[in-house]
Formats: sequence, C-alpha cells, structure tokens
Amino acid sequence: MRPHKEQHLVSRIGWLRAAVLGANDGIVSTASLILGVAASGADRPALLIAGAAGLVAGAMSMAAGEYVSVSSQADTEQSDLARERKELATAPEAELSELADIYAARGVDPATARSVAEQMMRFDALKAHARDELHINEVTTARPVIAALTSAATFTVGAALPLLLAALLPMSMMVAGEAAGSILFLGTLGAVGAIAGGARPLKPVMRVVFWGALAMAITAGIGRLVGTAV
Repeated sequence: MRPHKEQHLVSRIGWLRAAVLGANDGIVSTASLILGVAASGADRPALLIAGAAGLVAGAMSMAAGEYVSVSSQADTEQSDLARERKELATAPEAELSELADIYAARGVDPATARSVAEQMMRFDALKAHARDELHINEVTTARPVIAALTSAATFTVGAALPLLLAALLPMSMMVAGEAAGSILFLGTLGAVGAIAGGARPLKPVMRVVFWGALAMAITAGIGRLVGTAV
C-alpha cells in the first residue's frame, strides 16, 4: 500500500491570523483616514501626509500590540509548563493518573489508557502533558516575534494600497475612487486569506468587505461633518 499522506492547513493559523489582521487593518484604517480627511475638503498633500503618518504609526502599533499580546500568551504558557514540570517531579503517580484519565475520557478503555500514559510519560512526560493536558503544541505555541513582524509587514503592504490611490486619483474622484478601490482590495484580501486557509472565499470576502465598508463610511461621514462645521 502507498503511504497515506495528509496536508493540513492548521499549521498556518499563527502567521495567517497575524497576516490577515495586519493587511485588513492597514487597508481599513488608512483608507478610512484618507476618506475622512478627503471628505473634510482637504487637498492632496494633506491626504498624503495623513495617509503616510497613518501607515507608519499603524505598522508600529501593530508590531508592538502583537508582540505584547502574544508575549502575554507565551508567559502564561511558560508559567504553566514550569508548574507542570514541578508537579511531574514531585507527584509523578498523580500526573500519570491524570494523563490516563484524559485518554480514557476520549474513549480509550481504562487499561489501555493507563498503558499509553505510561509509555508517553517514559518517552517525554512534559511534552505529553503539555499537549494533552495544557493543549500546547508546535502549532499553537505563541511566537511573539513572528506575529509582530508579520503584522507590521502586512499592515504596511495593506496601508500602501489606499495611499497609492490617494496619490494617483483625480481629486474630483478621490472619495468615490478611494472607497471603491479599498473595497476591491479588501475583497481580494478576503479571498486570498480564505484560499490560504483552505476555506471557501465567499463568506470571508463578504465579511471583510462589509465591515471595512462600514468603517470607511462612518469615518467619511464624520470627516464631512467636521469639514462642514469648520
């Protein structure tokens, strides 16, 4: 028989989540900022300055925010692993029973569950408890630096798209063109993210387009109100 090979996409969760978040935030926040300023009646230099400032500030904010939040997850994981390591050293029999109970709860008969737990503990006790008790493994473990760099890079790419529109569109078409172009970018992002994650693209595309369009519409409306008042 030929060996049965499977390729699961769950291993992409860590970087894909950060990439989609960064690119989506880059498009939405920068386009919303440009639309808000454009709706107030500002000229092109003001739009470009606002967009460029939003790009830089947003990329730095995404990097810092991802690093801090994912580092918090990593700290929690390390704390739990340290506690588990201590319990394995001081109460190995209790930990063995705990692992056997986990396997039994998943449908393994008690005798087999005990045997499997003993073998897993002999092979790598901490890894077995990390995976089966704490649900920490190579796929889900926190990687703060990767998350930060991915979010910052994809935010920059996402933000550059509406900024490019602001530089190229005629001022008479700025609001409509910026909104339409940014919605197109969001739809493309939703499709790419869905395909990379192995999902059907329709629902993700509709989701990112709806919320992105809503954010841009609200920001443009506020900008128009402020511009009229000023």
